[in-house]
Amino acid sequence: MQILLTGSTGFLGNNVLRHLLQDGHQVAVTNRHTSDPRPLDGLDLETLQIDLNDPNAVGNAVSHVDLVIHSAATIHLGWTQLEASRHFNVRATQGLAQAARRHNIRMIHVSTVDALAPASNTTVMSETDQHPSKPACSYVVSKREAEIVFLEEVQRGLDGVIVNPGFMVGPWDWKPSSGQMMLAVAKGAGLFAPKGGCSVVDVRDVACGILSAIENGRAGQRYILGGENLTYRRLWTQMAQVVGRRPPITTLPNWVNWIAGTVGDLSGKISGKEPLINSANTQMGSLYHWYSSAKAECELGYKIGSVNDGLHDAWQWFRENGYAG
Repeated sequence: MQILLTGSTGFLGNNVLRHLLQDGHQVAVTNRHTSDPRPLDGLDLETLQIDLNDPNAVGNAVSHVDLVIHSAATIHLGWTQLEASRHFNVRATQGLAQAARRHNIRMIHVSTVDALAPASNTTVMSETDQHPSKPACSYVVSKREAEIVFLEEVQRGLDGVIVNPGFMVGPWDWKPSSGQMMLAVAKGAGLFAPKGGCSVVDVRDVACGILSAIENGRAGQRYILGGENLTYRRLWTQMAQVVGRRPPITTLPNWVNWIAGTVGDLSGKISGKEPLINSANTQMGSLYHWYSSAKAECELGYKIGSVNDGLHDAWQWFRENGYAG
């Protein structure tokens, strides 16, 4: 099968790409000239340097393939950069979906569990749980809107499927993405964990779930590709065990996160640049991002492997590629 893949240099996209090539698919990837060349080094593929917001370029790229997997996204957990996030996450998704519909081919849209409602420390959520939304930061708003425009194209005839990955760990995290958390723990910064939690999954399990969605996903449906629902304290403890650091001493109360977020917001207003630690980020960290993958397990044959294996392989990859000592 000839497949167009966006986001191939990202964490999930690069793992999806390697699974596609291993399965014998021909893959064309979209890429920007400013992208890190290492994720694609030595791989047998076609590279298209196109603007995903250029309808003519997108239409031409889609016309030569049998399937589109849209994994590219910009991630900003803050209150600023909303229009920039919409420009990439919403408009690019809409353009690709329109092109795929016109050419009558299937499209897999990679969303996130952050487009769904938050859980609690006693419940998990599913694909039908849309409200209330998580904090209206740039990432959450733009990814929810991206799902809306995608499903509008489905209503117009697009053969489209949405997948919602959880918090991924594992190898080939070039940026790094979620691996920033593990690297921070490795530097000794994981002694005080936030209160919430997340659905932790090996990125390679998510990649396999996406490949299954190509054949088995039902048009217009969402599929959560999550994993083990852990508190951040438990996740950081497992990370600390893998990297040889002391586990978290305690869980921070929400008021401490509120102070940190407020100080970050004030700092951003003074400097004109929103810092990584801001109130959107700390609010997200206090939530329980816990989800059920039962639908994907039933319909896609999705299998959830060992989080610990994913952490060990992530740490080995980081060390082999110069990210850690």
